[in-house]
Amino acid sequence: MLDLMKKGILIGIGVASLAKDRAEELIEKIAEESKLSEEEGRKLVKELLEKSDEARKEFQDQVGKRVKEALNAMDIPSREELQGLKARIEKLEGQTSVEE
Repeated sequence: MLDLMKKGILIGIGVASLAKDRAEELIEKIAEESKLSEEEGRKLVKELLEKSDEARKEFQDQVGKRVKEALNAMDIPSREELQGLKARIEKLEGQTSVEE
């Protein structure tokens, strides 16, 4: 029963998008309504917040990966490539000023 409730909560509230305090309030309310003991309620809150953090991190990783793929597909140079070009330009500018 508790596992089914956890799954329902995870699906129903979209844990990854809820703020920590809002999630805690919602879990406490559900725990009160379902007559969970205080210890069970705390355990449920902790577990759901951990899963929320994991989901958030996974989401951030996926977004970062997709952005990098999109930038690579558009052939946009990376920061390192731009810094390398800047260094080469500065070096060439230094060489031309010496020759003049």
